[in-house]
Amino acid sequence: MAETIESSERANRKTREGTVVSNKMDKTAVVAVIERVRHPKYAKFVMRTKKLYAHDETNDVNIGDKVRVMETRPLSKNKRWRVVEVLERAK
Repeated sequence: MAETIESSERANRKTREGTVVSNKMDKTAVVAVIERVRHPKYAKFVMRTKKLYAHDETNDVNIGDKVRVMETRPLSKNKRWRVVEVLERAK
């Protein structure tokens, strides 16, 4: 029984890519993730924006940076994501 628990891997975590819209909090960045969703009735694609609070340990990201975030355990009331890497710096 203990062997199966130790050998089983944890589930893959969700990753998202988005743009940093705020970095005014300490060790936290707000990342806007845009997704295209097909409207169920009209079959038109609609853009939906979701703001994710992501942990940024080094206060490294700036507004406008494109980043990849990964799901993690709850770090605060709203923070459930962490910045994995900066894909593109803002100009």
